Amino acid sequence: MAKYLVETYYTCTFKVNHYLDDVNEAELKNLEKRDDGKFEVLDVKLDNRKTKSLDPKNNKIINNDKIEVIKDNEKKEVKNLENIIKSKKSNSENNGKRFSMPDRRKGYIQKATIGDHKVYLHTGEYEDGKIGEIFIDTSKEGELVKALMNNFAIAVSLGLQYGVPLDEFISAFVGTKFEPSGKVHGNDRILSASSILDYIFRELAISYQNREDLAHTPAIGSNENLNINDKDAEDQNQLLKIVKDITSKGFVRNNYKKNLVDLSDVKINLKGKK
Repeated sequence: MAKYLVETYYTCTFKVNHYLDDVNEAELKNLEKRDDGKFEVLDVKLDNRKTKSLDPKNNKIINNDKIEVIKDNEKKEVKNLENIIKSKKSNSENNGKRFSMPDRRKGYIQKATIGDHKVYLHTGEYEDGKIGEIFIDTSKEGELVKALMNNFAIAVSLGLQYGVPLDEFISAFVGTKFEPSGKVHGNDRILSASSILDYIFRELAISYQNREDLAHTPAIGSNENLNINDKDAEDQNQLLKIVKDITSKGFVRNNYKKNLVDLSDVKINLKGKK
């Protein structure tokens, strides 16, 4: 059990920049209420430190008044605090900000049949392979159901683009039950689904989150036990980077290396001819 409490006080100097279309009394009065200012930390100083005993019999307080000299370890502490403040401000600025999809983007289409209903799942990805949108097409459904599914997909896509983790949607919709449901044909990892949404988010979980616990069949073609010499490993790492840049993360189910192994007999000279 801790015996002492150390309280450290800091003085932080920062500025907030606001960009205004006009300068008048009304605008200036409302500056403090606005949350669109650009936050910048100018200085963080170690100001004071107090040490208190947690022993009820010892009420002694050691008060270190204004600290003039900051030691190296204290400089690191101040720097870490400044980084934390900047990080929190950066996160607050990103809250509520939409990250739009690139005009030309990667993704994949997965066709499957649930019962006797065909379902087409379309995905769109950012440059780093992170999923940013989905589209859902169904057959044998009325106009109302199709419209609801289309708008549901738009709502999920907007959530992803505003920073909602895919895991949140997976937790919410995997296991939902409504018709159509039953056996799944056309998907090598999912054999049955309790609803269209259960199937959709199982597929996304397997392809983008490596959620093998939600798959009904094991992954095929693992390359973890392959013996590769240093030269081949270097060439494969270069090729892997190229493949990541041009291949859909969801299409290869987040396993780029497995798909490289399937092409291991193909010799590619990445250095080019001299």
